[in-house]
Amino acid sequence: METVLITGGTGLIGQALTNLLTEHGYQVIILSRQPHTDNKNTENNLVSYAGWDIRRQTVDTAALAAADHIVHLAGANVGARRWTAAYKKEIMESRTLSSQLLFKALEQHPNKVKKVISASGTGYYGEYDGNKSSFTESSPAAGDFLGTTCQAWENGVLEMERLGKQVVIFRTGIALSRAGGALKEFYKPLQFGFATILGNGEQWVSWIHLQDLIRLYFNAIVNPRLQGIFNAVAPQPVHHKELILTMARAAKGKSFITAYVPAFALKLALGEMSVEVLKSVRVSSQKIQDTGFVFSYPNIETAMEQLFL
Repeated sequence: METVLITGGTGLIGQALTNLLTEHGYQVIILSRQPHTDNKNTENNLVSYAGWDIRRQTVDTAALAAADHIVHLAGANVGARRWTAAYKKEIMESRTLSSQLLFKALEQHPNKVKKVISASGTGYYGEYDGNKSSFTESSPAAGDFLGTTCQAWENGVLEMERLGKQVVIFRTGIALSRAGGALKEFYKPLQFGFATILGNGEQWVSWIHLQDLIRLYFNAIVNPRLQGIFNAVAPQPVHHKELILTMARAAKGKSFITAYVPAFALKLALGEMSVEVLKSVRVSSQKIQDTGFVFSYPNIETAMEQLFL
């Protein structure tokens, strides 16, 4: 039985991945700043918690020694609050300092880790220009805040190849789940009958159903040949307006009113983060499909139908 060490394991993706791993008999250790004392998962005792502190650069070395794979999901939520200078620093450092801590721990302590699988984001890429093809893994990083953050994050993870570890990085689009993330926010106005479209709604959105995303991580763990950087997005990106209206139809049938939030109002409400909300990001999934991965939810209609069953 193999053991997977997960950073950021209490978040939306981490929880769903933990459930999938334990269903398949994996032991899971979740690194947390506040390790749970009642390691409860489950009847099977397949989930436990261990401590780490990225500020102090400390980690439970016994947990590290037990791990066969590391899944690195830790990072402050980009959409949680306005991008003040302090919060931008937290977004960046929560990713880079955590990666630095893992590198140093793997370098300095005996371990049997074979593979490090890390999140990144499609914020790596710049604004999609309608005249060009979708962004691929070889497209350059944007020079904006999220582009430089993702690039620094990835560079920190790629360092682990120097230690003889296989590395997989998933540049993840908007992960769709009723349990949290962007979809939960998009759905809030719909509870009052409004399908709320941000800006003109024409911006491209690269998305992925949460179940497909955790299957990608699981695939990276079980497939020793999979390594490198991959876009974790569904094969069919959509305009923001189409995403919202498809959600509304799946959830409410025809009983909703379409409403637009103009760009200037978003800028007032969100500040610099409004640029990301309004940015057009059209990203290709071809590279991961070429490895043989088949999406369960390749288009937005099937995804929303499943989510709002």
